[in-house]
Amino acid sequence: MLNLKLEIGNFYVKDIVFGEKTSYKSGILTIDKKEALDFICQDEHITEAELYIAKPGDKIRMCPVKEAIEPRVRLNCGPLFPGFTGELMPVGEGKTHALKDCCVTVVGKHWGGFQDGFIDMSGEGAKYTYYSQLINIVLVADTDEDFEKHEQQKKNKALRLAGHKLAEFIASCVQDLVPEETEVYQLDPVLNRDPEVMKLPKVVLVLQPQSQMEESGYNDLLYGWDTNHMVPTFMHPNEVLDGSIISGSFMPCSSKWSTYDFQNFPVIKRLYQEHGKTLNFLGIIMSNLNVALEQKERSALFVAQIAKSLGADGAIVAEEGYGNPDADFVACIVALEDAGVKTVGITNECTGRDGASQPLVTMDEKLTAIVSCGNVSEIIELPPMETVLGELEALGRDGCSGGWSTDEILGPSVREDGSVIMENNAMFCGDQVVGWSPKTVKAF
Repeated sequence: MLNLKLEIGNFYVKDIVFGEKTSYKSGILTIDKKEALDFICQDEHITEAELYIAKPGDKIRMCPVKEAIEPRVRLNCGPLFPGFTGELMPVGEGKTHALKDCCVTVVGKHWGGFQDGFIDMSGEGAKYTYYSQLINIVLVADTDEDFEKHEQQKKNKALRLAGHKLAEFIASCVQDLVPEETEVYQLDPVLNRDPEVMKLPKVVLVLQPQSQMEESGYNDLLYGWDTNHMVPTFMHPNEVLDGSIISGSFMPCSSKWSTYDFQNFPVIKRLYQEHGKTLNFLGIIMSNLNVALEQKERSALFVAQIAKSLGADGAIVAEEGYGNPDADFVACIVALEDAGVKTVGITNECTGRDGASQPLVTMDEKLTAIVSCGNVSEIIELPPMETVLGELEALGRDGCSGGWSTDEILGPSVREDGSVIMENNAMFCGDQVVGWSPKTVKAF
């Protein structure tokens, strides 16, 4: 592991307005809407686009939500997401500036799919997603990707790329400014740490990003590379925080990890806080999620061997997804426990609408420490919202996870008056497995 030093200079956004020039001053981010839209529409696949601002407390509903990205810019002028928005280069060190408390949110103007979600900026629905707490720069757009408009599973390539590029384009206004605060992330090489740190329990974080789709274009991308092609590998945590990995376009939406989540991964930041105090944070084993049982078992063996070779005493395993990926999650924990590594898992549950079903597809007695982030099948009913960005009908019409066109008991997800009934599955990144989750467990 290299002795990487990452400095993230933060600018805390208190308000966002449209104006004549994209700029930042005294907490106010001003965006030249025309300039930003002209930039987006340079991509010939974008057929129409509009920008909106959605603030916490606004009576705004967004659907189908496809992605969220924190606006950032590198001071060395390299691409924010190497291998995706620009040429391949190493990340995890150097200086990056970030616009905090806001995000670029990408919403389809018409068409949604299995992987797309739902955000309410106010009311009862706001509590189900972290993104209701941020000021959203909302890109609502459509593309010429007609081949997948009626597919339940969409790659959303042009829209996702537009959002990532827009995030960097907007953040360029703070490239030459002095940040209000600087976060520094640095770890000494694993074998070259202070003797007092070496005495602490050695902990590794195992991440299982979405990588199950064998066809390219759906999975999370690591340095622009489809994660379906990789085997578990050891990474510096700074790489994750600094744009090496971006969200994909496959997974029921409440289980999804957005690019914003990767950029701000709370579990990574907490492990950094505890490093040198209560534990020795070794780094990240970037694993994967597979389809066939043999592939799942093979990845679990890779993870356990890497952890054992690092001398890990403990591990945290987090999965992006549920259902079939539960088998990867459980196999990984069992392999680590068998290797003598005490392991905690973080996941959501699929316990059915009544909450009475088995929480994971597969279980094992060695899963003795699991953090639950809630039930994906929980039924949520919400009143109409004053403003809808996107097309609410997509929730029921287009196979969005958590929505349905009709149900013999509950009726349609989207009612004529604009109210909705759906499963938690539809809430954009709602289970917050990366560490945002405010949910807890009640004993009855």
